[in-house]
Amino acid sequence: MHDIIDLRSDTVTRPSLAMRKAIAEAEVGDAVYNEDPTVRKLEETAARILGKDAAIYVATGTMANALAIRLCAEPGDEVILEASAHPLLYEAGGSAAFSGSVFKTVPGENGIMSAEAVEEAIYEPRYYRPRQTAVLVENTSNRGGGTIYPLDTIEAISNVARKHSLRLHMDGARLWNASVATGISPARYASFFDTVSTCFSKGLGAPVGSCLAGSGGDIERAWHYRHMMGGSWRQAGILAAAALYAVEHNVERLAEDHRNARTLADGLGRIGFPVLNPVQTNMVYFGSPDAPDLLEHMKRAGILASQTKPGVIRCVTHLDIDAEDLERTLEVLRGLA
Repeated sequence: MHDIIDLRSDTVTRPSLAMRKAIAEAEVGDAVYNEDPTVRKLEETAARILGKDAAIYVATGTMANALAIRLCAEPGDEVILEASAHPLLYEAGGSAAFSGSVFKTVPGENGIMSAEAVEEAIYEPRYYRPRQTAVLVENTSNRGGGTIYPLDTIEAISNVARKHSLRLHMDGARLWNASVATGISPARYASFFDTVSTCFSKGLGAPVGSCLAGSGGDIERAWHYRHMMGGSWRQAGILAAAALYAVEHNVERLAEDHRNARTLADGLGRIGFPVLNPVQTNMVYFGSPDAPDLLEHMKRAGILASQTKPGVIRCVTHLDIDAEDLERTLEVLRGLA
């Protein structure tokens, strides 16, 4: 049990001793010249796992998505995505600033949009309309509650996009969770997309970093845009070593986070807090009419969670959360119910 139980997100605040050892022993070079061996190994590993030709290591998932959108959108171009997608709500309008792109939102159910809804969002090209260039899929869906895109839905969306000559990007920040929960490989999910981003600093427990994977040509262009964004690094192998450790040791253990999320959801239901999402991976959204007060009481008890919208609280299970933490959380909430 930990003094502070942080359920706000699946970022880890206490890297393991083994991961810290990997950081300390990292072989490094100048990544600006592509001479950092640990960064190169991470990028090659990520590309292989995702079934792509190449990958580029970046600081954040937000940067990876911004690069992907820049690869497929010029100023005034339109990208189609689900109405609660991360690039729309949580990336500070970065794609509008960096690419000049606009978003066309599609309604979804628990963050999952259908191929039919995507088809309806596509219009015949006209000189007075934005040029539609890409479709973006977020798997798992954050605001949907960690929900997983069914593979047949992804395939159907891909077919629609290809029919209209649109590119496809997967925001796979939590693609590892989707893969572990379904048994479908990351490469299989990624096979329908031109580019895919994924995070090492979410449930995998690395302190920093994401990657963007795609064709060799796309990643060569992404190098240019990363530098333009100020995202070049020097001895980045210190950070890449942690990401490598995470990929090699912490993927399969995500199943424990999923079990813990279901345990939390079951406990909340017994207490009387309505669970609002289908708990498929590591997120639990529950309702409370007095959410701000409840969060303040939880904080005083050493438990941190977040409010996503009025009356809705989100909890995320991760590497730092164990069974004792959940027991303590439910005990505190039981006293506040």
